[in-house]
Formats: sequence, structure tokens, C-alpha cells
Amino acid sequence: MEAQRNPDAAAAFVAEGAFDPPATRAALAALDAPVLVLAGGWDVGNPPRVMAQVAELFPRAQLVVQPEAGHFPWVDHAARFRQLITSFLPE
Repeated sequence: MEAQRNPDAAAAFVAEGAFDPPATRAALAALDAPVLVLAGGWDVGNPPRVMAQVAELFPRAQLVVQPEAGHFPWVDHAARFRQLITSFLPE
């Protein structure tokens, strides 16, 4: 992962004034679109309880937990990940 890291982008992401939490929360609350928040059941970086809080930021979010998956659920069980994603998408 280190080879794919962009230090300039990372520095800009956390720069002073780059992120306005109240404005971001307001924008997410105004989003009128279905949102899928998918959590890996074994993800320790973004565990399901935290991802549930993320889902609460969107008015039309659905939280789905992929059992036996970590931070990269498409790697841990690609077929299950695909099934969860495609069941959310409109036909």
C-alpha cells in the first residue's frame, strides 16, 4: 500500500480548512439518493458500529455488513461482495 500512497494528496486532505465537518454533514443530510454503506464484519479500521454512524449521516442510507470480511471485502469474498452490491443496485 505504501507504494500507492500520495503524500501530497494526503497532506492536502488534512490541511487547515480543507474539511468543514458541519458543512459536510449538512450536505450529506441533503443528499436525496440511495446510499449503500458496506462494512466488513471483521474490519477493525472501520467496524460495523462506526459504519452505522456513517450511514446515519445520509437520509436514504442502507447499512450492509458483509460477514467474515475485513477492510477489503471484495478480496475476502468477491462473490458475496458482488451479490451485496448488485442487490442494492436498481434493475
